[in-house]
Amino acid sequence: MNTGFYKDLDTNFEQALEMAEKEFSHIELLEMLKNGNIPEKQIAALKLKTLNNKEEAEILISNLTGCDGKIREAVALKINQLLNQNKDFVEFFTQAEVFAQASIDINGNICRLVIDSAEILNSNQEFASKYSSQIIKLINETFIELDKFIYRDKKYVINKQLFKLYWCLEALKYYADSIPLKTLFPIIDKASKEREYTIREKAAQILVKLDNPEFDSLKELLKNDENYYVRKIFES
Repeated sequence: MNTGFYKDLDTNFEQALEMAEKEFSHIELLEMLKNGNIPEKQIAALKLKTLNNKEEAEILISNLTGCDGKIREAVALKINQLLNQNKDFVEFFTQAEVFAQASIDINGNICRLVIDSAEILNSNQEFASKYSSQIIKLINETFIELDKFIYRDKKYVINKQLFKLYWCLEALKYYADSIPLKTLFPIIDKASKEREYTIREKAAQILVKLDNPEFDSLKELLKNDENYYVRKIFES
């Protein structure tokens, strides 16, 4: 048994509890987000109340990927809270590549929070253009990977790609109406014919938002899908 691992967990938990009861200045919270350990960054993100400029937003966003899951989830939650609290903060968030990567985090809670934030950030044209391009890139890469798999491949490897595709399509739902037809149609066409029904369901959720008659054949296909949850999208 790795006793050091559990000791670290206990230490971090105790430190987080101690910090949760303290008050910190705005500057102190930003400093912890820049240079703190796991509990310091986690608590700093949760206690942060506002952002004064783009530089402060970048400090927060720098902890959205590439660090411990507890930090990532706290940061994803705080970004979502701040954007819902004050739409003026939208102009501070232009790091679309980071948001795109966080949209396919291994933690589904983080994916949901980040994509909900990305929906709000759609009003920022610079962000929207870069984010949608990154999401499309990730979707196309995932399709390529799925096409490589054969029956003997391990299920968890396939499921990892399906997980990424699911969340990318969820993100695309809020940007689809601004994406050119020649780019969007092949994605929705392929997703509509994917064996995994949750992917077809996401395709259906996008299709119901589109008025272009070019998509009518795909709508008809999914209206008659074998899966009840896919068909139900068109009944609501």
